[in-house]
Amino acid sequence: MSTAPVSPPLEVLPRDISAYRKGNTGIDYVHRFESGKPGPHVLINALTHGNEICGMVAATHLLDTQVRPRIGTLTVSFAHVEAYEAFDAERPYENRQLVHNLNRIWTPAMLDGAEDSPELRRARELRPVIDAADAVLDIHSTSAPVRPFWVYYDSPRNAALATAVGAPDVHLLMPDGKGPGSPLIGYGRHGGDALTSQGSLVVECGQHFARSAAELATATTLRFLAHFGLIEPQAPAAVAPQRFKLLQVHVVKSEDFRFVRPLVGFETFARDELIAVNGDEEIRALCDDCTIFMPARVPIVGREAVYLTMPA
Repeated sequence: MSTAPVSPPLEVLPRDISAYRKGNTGIDYVHRFESGKPGPHVLINALTHGNEICGMVAATHLLDTQVRPRIGTLTVSFAHVEAYEAFDAERPYENRQLVHNLNRIWTPAMLDGAEDSPELRRARELRPVIDAADAVLDIHSTSAPVRPFWVYYDSPRNAALATAVGAPDVHLLMPDGKGPGSPLIGYGRHGGDALTSQGSLVVECGQHFARSAAELATATTLRFLAHFGLIEPQAPAAVAPQRFKLLQVHVVKSEDFRFVRPLVGFETFARDELIAVNGDEEIRALCDDCTIFMPARVPIVGREAVYLTMPA
């Protein structure tokens, strides 16, 4: 298996967020503010993964500065606090999840099933929070220091929302059924082309522990809220989107998984060029200009290895 790459510096570290545990919804770490005026219900969700600290920075900014909606309703959620609290600066990549990937279990079969884990228990608690929202911003970050990007299910509604909010300028479009499991932004009425949702986006803000990722998460959150009229207009971040269509996601099958060369993301391969060896399987480029997203920093059997995309 590949040797772990050198880690970027830990510019932003977790802070004690226990003061935010008691919200006003009956669900730990979920805070809701109603304007009393008609308008959308917008959910800002942080810490879907325990070591993606930028979302915590953005969510605590909203709470610490007492951001309140001018119209509609604002909900602020810290999703996987149990994983967040397991952070160890000596092993900062290991508390992404405890058992399941909290961003791959949003299906009725998983949520209503008999299986148990910290992630399933938390997802079941958060289910009514996601159900209630009209629009969702799920804040993430990446293990490698790559360009920030949007991720969303490929629908005109989501594309228009990401474009209107502005930066990041890269958009990763996910066709239904292409990824393993089901992410939070695809749950219930937020998935596919559902007309009852006003948009559901992931923003990948950059490297987990980079100060720039925390700053982008906060700025994007404010522009997202401003787009829906919940807060005053923000400084524009208009960009010309560069779109990529997800073609395939590979999962690590073998302890012997290896990339042909070190990858961090956004590398391109020619059609049929070898990208990785996954046990007895060769992972090859599906097209010319096949672009890599989110290659595994350290391949772990059963977890995602690499996303293959093409310019859209």
